[in-house]
This record gives sequence, C-alpha cells and structure tokens, in this order.
Amino acid sequence: MGWAADRWRLYGLALKEAGRVPILWLRRTARSAAWRVSRPERLLFAPQDLRTSDPTVAQDIYSGLFTFAGRDVETRGRSPFELEPPTAEWARALYGFSWLRHLRAADTPLARENARALVGEAVGPRRHELARGVAREPRVVARRVISFLCQSPLVLNGADPAFYASFLRAIGRGAAELEGDALAARVPLDRLHAAIALSYAALCCGGLENRLKRATRLLATELDAQILPDGGHISRHPGILVELLLDLLPLRLLYSSRSIEQPEALGRAIDRMMPMLRYLRGGGRELALFNGMGPTPVDQVATLLSYDSVRGAPPSHAEQSGYARLDAAGLVVIADTGPAPPLDSSASAHAGCLSFEMTAQGVPVVVNVGSSAAPGPARSAARRTAAHSTLELGDVSSGLFLEDARGEVARFVQRQLGPVLARGPAVVRVEKKTEPDGSIACTARHDGYEPRFGVTHEREWRLRPGGARLDGTDRVLGTGRHRERPPAPVIRFHLHPNVLPRPSSATAVELTLGPGGEVWRFLSEDVAPTLEESIYFGGPQGRRPTTQIVLRLPPPAQDAPTTIRWSFERVLERHPQAAEQAAEASLEPAAAETAPQS
Repeated sequence: MGWAADRWRLYGLALKEAGRVPILWLRRTARSAAWRVSRPERLLFAPQDLRTSDPTVAQDIYSGLFTFAGRDVETRGRSPFELEPPTAEWARALYGFSWLRHLRAADTPLARENARALVGEAVGPRRHELARGVAREPRVVARRVISFLCQSPLVLNGADPAFYASFLRAIGRGAAELEGDALAARVPLDRLHAAIALSYAALCCGGLENRLKRATRLLATELDAQILPDGGHISRHPGILVELLLDLLPLRLLYSSRSIEQPEALGRAIDRMMPMLRYLRGGGRELALFNGMGPTPVDQVATLLSYDSVRGAPPSHAEQSGYARLDAAGLVVIADTGPAPPLDSSASAHAGCLSFEMTAQGVPVVVNVGSSAAPGPARSAARRTAAHSTLELGDVSSGLFLEDARGEVARFVQRQLGPVLARGPAVVRVEKKTEPDGSIACTARHDGYEPRFGVTHEREWRLRPGGARLDGTDRVLGTGRHRERPPAPVIRFHLHPNVLPRPSSATAVELTLGPGGEVWRFLSEDVAPTLEESIYFGGPQGRRPTTQIVLRLPPPAQDAPTTIRWSFERVLERHPQAAEQAAEASLEPAAAETAPQS
C-alpha cells in the first residue's frame, strides 16, 4: 500500500503525539479540577432540541429494544448499561443520551418514568461508568450534558430532591471534564463540541455563571479556527455542518434568553454555515457524499434551513472547503477539488479527490458510494478512491490511510487521532471560468499520486448552457520525476440506485432516471464503457446495490499524457414507456380507493 516510503512520516507522527501526552494530561487535569469548585445549584433553562424525535421509538425503549448505529440490542429486562455493547458506535449513542428526545416526544407518564429510571441508572450508583471508556470521550460527554439539559423537563417531572441533586451533580461532573477537553483534546472537533456544551451548561445552570466568560471565549476561539471563511468545516465533512448547527442555533437563542451578548464568532459561523449547507445539497435534498458523509438526515436539514432568515448567497466556489459547484438550468455538478484536511481532522476523510456528483432536475445521477453507518470493512472500503466517481491508478488510492499501516507505531498514532488520512493530495490547483458560449468550465489537478508514481491527475468539467450536457476530460500527466511505473488508470462513475443503465452501443450507455424520468446518455468514444456492480450507502434504507460505469485505460506512457474524454447528455426529457407506466401506476391507488364505494 505504499507504506514503506512513508514509514519515516509515521515515526514522526508517533513521536509528536507521544510528546503531547503528558502535556495534554496535565492541562486537562488542572482545568477539570478547577471546575469541581463550582457545582450547579439549580436549572434555569431547558434549551430547545432541534433533532427530530419519534414517539414510536419510546415504545421500543420501554420494551427493552435499543437501536443505535444500525445495531439492535434487546435488554430482556436488564439495564442497557449492564450489557456488553455490540460496537463502540452503539455505546457512544447510548451514553450520549440523545435518545431521551424520543421519550419526551411520547409525552406519557410511562415515558417520563422510563426516562427517569434510565437516567437514574447512569447517574446513580453506576455513575462510575460515565467516567471510563467511550462514555468519557469528549464528544460523548458533550452530547450527554446537552441532552440532560434539553430533556430536563422530561427527566425531572415528578423527581424527588435526591434524584434532582444527583442529576445536577452529573451535569457538573460533565462540565468539569469538558473544560479540560476544550483546551486539551487532540481532535479539533472534540474541542469545539466541548466548548459548545460548556456554554450550554454555564447558560442553563445557576451557580455556573462565573464560568460563562471562559466558556464563551473557548467557543469563539474554536469557531474562528474551525469554520472556514466559506462556511465549511476544516474536516471537509458535509455532515458536520448539520451536527454543529443543530447545537449552535439553540445556543444562540440561549444567549438571547439570558440577555447576554453572544460572541461575534457564533453569529459569523452560523451566517457562513447556512449558505454552505445549501451549496452542498446539490440539486436535491441530500448532501453530497464526500469525506465521511452518509445518509442525509433530510428532516433535520429542512429544520435547519427553516431558521435561515438571512438566506445568504452560497459561494460560487467554496475554495477554502475544497468544493466546486457548476449549475445550469437544473443540472448541478459538485466536485471535490480540495487537498486532504489537516491530519488531526481527517479521521473521516476520503481519498476522493476530483470525484463529483451530478443531479438533473433534483434527481441524483452520478454519486459517490458514501460512508457506511456502521464501522468495519465496508466503511474502510468506502474511503478508498475506487468508491468515488473519479480516476484511480490500478487499485491504488490517492491517499494513504493510517488503518492500512501495521505495527505498534501505527496503532499508537491511531489510538491518539483515530483512523486518519496520513497522506493525501497536498496541492490541488483549480481554475473555474465561464466560456464565451456560456459554458461553465472547471479544471482541477491533484498531486496525490505524485510521491509514488511521479504523475498527477487532471480533470476538466464543462457544463453546457441549458443544462442538457456535461463534458469531461481526464488526463494523467507525468511530472518528470519517475518512481514506480504507474498502473493502468480506471475511471469510475457510480450511479444512483434509481438510475437504470442499459448499453446502447459499443461506446454509449443509456441512463433512465427512474420510472417516468429523463433519459440520458453516457458516451466515451476512446474507451468502451462497461457496467459493473457497485454499492450505495447514501440512502435512508442503508446499503443498496447499484451499478457503476467503468472505463479501463491502458497503462500510461512514460512521457506522453494519457487523455480520455467522456460526456453525459440528455436525450429525452421523459422516456415514453416509463412515463406511460408511471401514469398507469398513479391510477391504481385511486381505483383501489373507489372500489369499496361502488
């Protein structure tokens, strides 16, 4: 996998992280100790929780069925905190207590009693479990503190004074841990989540007001450092915008409710993130599947956008976040044109440089595979270049992942930072312009393959006026610094599961965009396209089989560039046969409804 050439970089990472361990431990311990001096005296506010809730889940929880991170666990009368978690992701969801919102949505005496009993198991005699393992991770502690505050009306309704005191102590302990994390956590996103939760606690709890100034300062520092000028996050993960906005919008309201001036960084961050969220939606409802993005929580995105009263214009080119968007008459192309994120923010990053997604009139056509909801081999495979609609050299990804490395050194670094992208494209050059004929052109080149093979990949997209055609060109260019001989390039175009492909000639593939949908044609005159199996993780149904168009090229010559041209063109706005079938299908429900009356 190319790790021999990167072993010294890996050793350097290990030495750097080893040197930080004692310093970060001392900073975290000192700050956590300072927080233990102040404990909440009472709850003043219960923040709004913008996350979607489902009262039917409350019945599952009451019956002992806990479904998190794609795994079902039946407790069979035991406490969920006594069971061995099936995965770390499941345990993080359990100890984050965000599921309390479903019990609150049920709004029944039984749901309230169930919520109080479950929280009591965690904050009572078993509270030591919240201080170890995944329950102690910064993001889990932050989610637990915010969940306790948001759902306090549910949990405390009818509670006795002893339970109330235990509940406050749990919030105080979480706040004590989080101040250390806000300063000393290795991963920037952990520091930001910790600062957000600290601000929640200081605003909602009487007795913690003297900590509000420090919490606000930490929040402003992390927001300015992590939210880029175009509104993206430094990790380049589209889903993190949703995750952060769900907490930042209620936090802004909390400052207003307490008649306390919010930090300017909070308003700036929200005002930049909202347009970026619309930018990454493409032409449909889902966010583009780049850098760790899986299924889009469509209902939560809709909720967030309903709060966007300013509706600032999305950037024409998200240069800092590393995304380019081309849009003409309902045909939208979003491309990954950015370098690898900073190392400590790349645990979810993918090797998908110069991949793209295309939607036509809101219908997804070309996609990336996306990220699996459950950790494991599928999620790791989805990070590889082959899982993206871009060019790959042989079966070699354009980035090297730490999880591919072996040995104690790699395992140590991964324990500190997670499965980071240890090396990816460092330089991506992008040029976007409008041609005299009205076409929108974007050309980008990345150096992800240069260290190993001495070549770069260049891709050009050209969106024609009227939104009926996209032309593309891929080039493999030698840099003159020959290393290993590059393998044969492979270009992949992963199709959405609702797209029905059919070879129409030796050089073309007909694409029907679902029943009654438009018909497009993929054309590659230089190389015969083939259809192969693929998989899709971007839908709410989970893993779905789909198809990919594959172009297999000969190995590149030493000194001559390899060039391949391809295109997507609309040939029918509606397929006649599919339209007829859709019309017939639309009549069936009406016939079924009128039958009993006749």
